[in-house]
Amino acid sequence: MLVLNDSEHATDNSNIFTAAPIDDIVKSTFGGVKQATRKMLNASNVKFLQSLGFAIGTHTYNPYAITTFDYSDEIRIPIQQQDLYTLPCESFLYVEGTLTVTRAADQVDNVVLGTNCVAFMFDEIGYELDGMEIDCCRNVGITSTLKNYVTVSSDRSVILRNASWEPHNNPNGYFNFCVPLNLLLGFCEDYKRVVINARHEMILIRARNDNNSLVGSLALEPTIKILKIQWRMPHVNTTKHSWAIKTATQLEKPRYVVFALQTGRKNVMSADTSRFDNCNLTNVKLYLNSEVYPYNDLNLDFGKHRWAILYDMYARFCKGYYGYEYLEPSLTVSTFLRNGPFVIIDCSRQNESVKNATVDVRIEFDCTKNVPPNTSAYCLIIHDRVIEYNPLTNVVRKIV
Repeated sequence: MLVLNDSEHATDNSNIFTAAPIDDIVKSTFGGVKQATRKMLNASNVKFLQSLGFAIGTHTYNPYAITTFDYSDEIRIPIQQQDLYTLPCESFLYVEGTLTVTRAADQVDNVVLGTNCVAFMFDEIGYELDGMEIDCCRNVGITSTLKNYVTVSSDRSVILRNASWEPHNNPNGYFNFCVPLNLLLGFCEDYKRVVINARHEMILIRARNDNNSLVGSLALEPTIKILKIQWRMPHVNTTKHSWAIKTATQLEKPRYVVFALQTGRKNVMSADTSRFDNCNLTNVKLYLNSEVYPYNDLNLDFGKHRWAILYDMYARFCKGYYGYEYLEPSLTVSTFLRNGPFVIIDCSRQNESVKNATVDVRIEFDCTKNVPPNTSAYCLIIHDRVIEYNPLTNVVRKIV
């Protein structure tokens, strides 16, 4: 019986960040938020969030691909990703379209967009959170018009012009408006805090006709054609990030994990793809279920040349992985910093609670600043694999 023992090197997962700053891998729970996250959840306005150092960026969400914008159509705009910090009170609908009329040569009448025309284009608007309807407005045009007449202050009247209250009618018929949801839904007007870990969905039902959105002669046969409806939602971004990498079986648990960040190098010929970037990294934690590696914080600061612990982790890995007491690392300190740096976490000594269970692998990392655009996070997981080969029966079986 022949037993082959090999350590498999596998790049188990990578996550590409295309927006600045990183927000696609931010995860948290209400029960375990840290102090910075707790401050963010308690913040009641955008200025306060920004004063705490949180960046806010607006992301665009579109309806389902097969959606049409004809009369009486239902339009659903989902935000599927749940591991986000969103600010619904500052979100808005972006509506783009055209107004066309059929006019004879001798006609002097005209048709223009009326006040609050976008709201009159819809019979109903609803907001769902995790599949539960939390707000709904029917007869949207009349409801929002009456409410905003009596509640909107004079200092906001200028802003309302961009929300279709005093629409500028283009001679070519094209129009586009940004309508804040706090003008249409009470939830977005009253709840000014961050919403996390939830699935959002906006439901719009088109009106049976657009007569209420227009002012002018019906004989001109005016037609409104909506070209685009988007939901633009602000995301609150922190410098703390959590990446749920994979769920490992008990036979293929990580022994070593190598973590690295790379900015603006992927598929860029003018940049060296074999080099990585520090991205102002301050700390990295590996979680195998509830077990954390390393136990102590790294407390890195590349601006103050505080990175010695990273090279020490690399040197210890070389000795532990190959089993030699006096193995000389292939990278010197200067080469390590120039090509990296990268974080090598030794998790080979696991307790029994981790050894006997399915393991969720998760990485949390902190940066002093928001991670730049076009940054990729890479995680190399090294785990054991044992193959059993019987030369008499030609049977190959994976044991570990």
